[in-house]
Amino acid sequence: MTPARAARVLLAAVLLTVVAACGVPAEDRPRAVTPPPGPFPYTATAAPSAAETGAVTEVLYFTRDDRLIPAIRRIDQVPPVDVQLRDLLAGPTPSERDDGLTSALPGALSNAVVELVDGRARVTVAATGADTGRSDELLAYGQIVCTLGARPDVEAVIFLRDGVPLRVPRADLSLSSDPLTAADYAALISPR
Repeated sequence: MTPARAARVLLAAVLLTVVAACGVPAEDRPRAVTPPPGPFPYTATAAPSAAETGAVTEVLYFTRDDRLIPAIRRIDQVPPVDVQLRDLLAGPTPSERDDGLTSALPGALSNAVVELVDGRARVTVAATGADTGRSDELLAYGQIVCTLGARPDVEAVIFLRDGVPLRVPRADLSLSSDPLTAADYAALISPR
C-alpha cells in the first residue's frame, strides 16, 4: 500500500469515527424525563359537526414547518374572545393534525387568559419554567396575535405578566411591549 493510499484510509477511518461519535449517545437503559410544566391543554377531540356546517368562521393559527398557518373552523356563532383563545390553546383537531398542523403553545404559553378592553386583547401569561424544553416562543406569540387579530373586534394584542406589559418577540426577532398585530408576524404566515 502506498503512503498516499494509507493516509486516505487512515483519514477515512478517522472521519467515520468522528461521524459515529456525533449525536446523542446511546444509554443502556431508559431513564425518566421530567416533562415541562403544564397543564397541557391538548384535549382536542374530533372536530364537532358544527365545525363543518356552522354559519360563522373561526380562524385559529397553528404551526407547520416553523410557519404560522391559518385553520378555518365553521361554527354556529362568533365565540367570545376568551373562548377563541381557549380553542387555540386546545390545539389542532385530529383532522388538522393529520394535515400537519401543530402548536407551539404547550409549554411555552399554555397558561394564558384574555380580556378585550377598548379593542385591545390583553393577554395575561404566566411565567414559564426555565426547563420547558421549548424554543419556539416566537411562534407561540405569533399564534395568539394572529388568531386574536383575525377577529373584527380586536385591533391589537398586548401581553402582560403580573399586570406589566411583557416584551415579546416579533417576526423580525426584535422584542416589543407595544400592542401587536398580525403585521408584526407577516413574514411567518403561510397560506393554508
